Amino acid sequence: MADDSKQTDVGARYAQALFDLALETKALDAVESDLRALRLAREESPELRAVMASPIYSAADKGKALTAIGQKIGFNPTTLNFIGVLAANNRASALRAIITAFQRLSAAHRGVVAADVTTAIKLTAAQAKGIQKALAQALGKEPEITTHVDPAILGGLKVKVGSRLFDASLRSKLDSLKFALKRA
Repeated sequence: MADDSKQTDVGARYAQALFDLALETKALDAVESDLRALRLAREESPELRAVMASPIYSAADKGKALTAIGQKIGFNPTTLNFIGVLAANNRASALRAIITAFQRLSAAHRGVVAADVTTAIKLTAAQAKGIQKALAQALGKEPEITTHVDPAILGGLKVKVGSRLFDASLRSKLDSLKFALKRA
């Protein structure tokens, strides 16, 4: 758990630096789009996740991999430079935390609420739209939803908005029931 908190702190600092740079260079939309593409590439490629997390690969190798992806997709120069700095400082393993923190900063800048939704299986477009509508009604603001798939929650969903977590996952309900049975 301490490692997660350390990654989040590092992610927040790097995200803030990138956000400030993107504003300064008037490339906020482009950088945000690049980071969405990078997150998607990371989520869809177990090989990329393994390379980014592995200490076997050098910072230079990680930088080359990320830069190659960025060049192939056509990333903004600000994003490409940032990826190079990230790899040179051996922080590529914090990429997920950086992207999440950047998206929160960008959403706050645009006046929308960022919401992370975790489900056991991938949501259909209709399900995602239904969740977005329900969150808009509950929050009174238009949410910007980022979805994650985590089969470990078994079913249901978890929604994180800011520091608030709404946990309606089957795993959580089973754990509560297990705890109640142990106390009885």
